[in-house]
Amino acid sequence: MQLTAQKLWTKDFLIISLVNFLLTLIFFLLMVTIGVHAVSTYGATTSEAGLVTGIFIIGTLVGRLFIGRLIDSIGRCKTLLIGLTFFTATILLYFVDLGVGFLLFTRFVHGLGMGLSSTATGTIVAQVIPASRKGEGIGYYSMSSTLATAIGPFVGLLMSQYTSFSTIFFSCLVVGAVSLVSALFVNVPEAHNPSVIRGFSLSAFVEPKALPIALIVAVAALSFSSVLSYINFYATELDLVEAASVFFLVYSISVLISRPITGRLMDARGANIVMYPAIAVFAIGLLVLSQTTTAVGLLVAGALIGLGFGNIQSGTQAIAVKAASPARMGMATSTFFIALDAGLGFGPYFIGLIIPLTGFSTLYLGLASVVALLIFLYDVMNGRQERTQLRRSA
Repeated sequence: MQLTAQKLWTKDFLIISLVNFLLTLIFFLLMVTIGVHAVSTYGATTSEAGLVTGIFIIGTLVGRLFIGRLIDSIGRCKTLLIGLTFFTATILLYFVDLGVGFLLFTRFVHGLGMGLSSTATGTIVAQVIPASRKGEGIGYYSMSSTLATAIGPFVGLLMSQYTSFSTIFFSCLVVGAVSLVSALFVNVPEAHNPSVIRGFSLSAFVEPKALPIALIVAVAALSFSSVLSYINFYATELDLVEAASVFFLVYSISVLISRPITGRLMDARGANIVMYPAIAVFAIGLLVLSQTTTAVGLLVAGALIGLGFGNIQSGTQAIAVKAASPARMGMATSTFFIALDAGLGFGPYFIGLIIPLTGFSTLYLGLASVVALLIFLYDVMNGRQERTQLRRSA
């Protein structure tokens, strides 16, 4: 291990990144199609369709809470295989026609599989990345999710126009099977002296050392969920639907270009040099979004939000993992993703309650202010501590 400590692009790193891409691809592909399926096939109401879409994330959260405390006792690779088997097998339930209630059950248990699998991939990748290249490695790994964020919705919407829902579900089943077969070739050493965490203390479910940075990512994710869920509605109001169709493509390009650079910066000079600008740029992106009336303005906002939130996401994950001991790496990864999913999953509901009172422009202006305040929260939660550590090591 010591001889290859600086090597990043290993077989295990590439396979885990591929598995993460395939998992996230299925997630986003179904995210944009399952609500339509619920309405057209089962006659679901709009609120029921929203629940069908969102309950997946609740299942993911439950899966993370469950597996975070057990992953190192079960074994990280074994957990990945169990999670992927469960995740892929539950896709078969989409073919069962028993009404909206059963579809809700299917979405929940499918989310459980996502929670088990993605926690395992996040933990394994943090283990195989060299400590000296943690920021860079997690940045590259996160790009697999970014690609899926762009490709998944595009493929899903395209398939929903030209194929049946059965074909969509079968395609997801095939992709899930490919991810499972790929994971069979992952081989990493397990944690030393793994033990089951018993009882109901806080540390049994989350990593306390990762909670401060988890709070940052939860607020940032909640703010980003307003873009993820409502950008099409806002674009319709502005008569910019055509520009909105490439909004997330611009977002993804911005993330893909910046992450390799910011990852290396984090490793060389610490997280602060990336996190402070990233939070500021995210706030500026939301500000531009709140004031735009043109296609160019909308796409500039997309680029700024990608540069900001995209690097907040990878940066906070690296900070969460570094905060924990090697034996608690799985719990730290789980804690990070619980916060991320909570913000992305519950954000649309709460923001949906605010929109009728404020309208979209005022909403995004308010969220820009919330994100700007994260600069001060981050400074208290992590920034000052890191500056102290850098001064001591200088």
